[in-house]
Amino acid sequence: MVTPESVKQGISGGLACEHLEVAGDGQHFEAVIVSKAFEGRSRVQRHQLVYAALGDRMRQEIHALSMRTLTPAEWKVDA
Repeated sequence: MVTPESVKQGISGGLACEHLEVAGDGQHFEAVIVSKAFEGRSRVQRHQLVYAALGDRMRQEIHALSMRTLTPAEWKVDA
């Protein structure tokens, strides 16, 4: 079974994160991801970076992932 912690490890393993929170029930997950890699990128491009970090797990194990992708500057304003 996929856990929030395993999703978190997958994201952090492929993407340098300043802050990362993942919650979920085993099929549906919600994540708040803060990374410098998102600077200058559109929302779609940010999500593509997260999907790339998760690789095949996104297609095979994770049914749904809702994401808030923020740069460190956006996170400071949002917090």
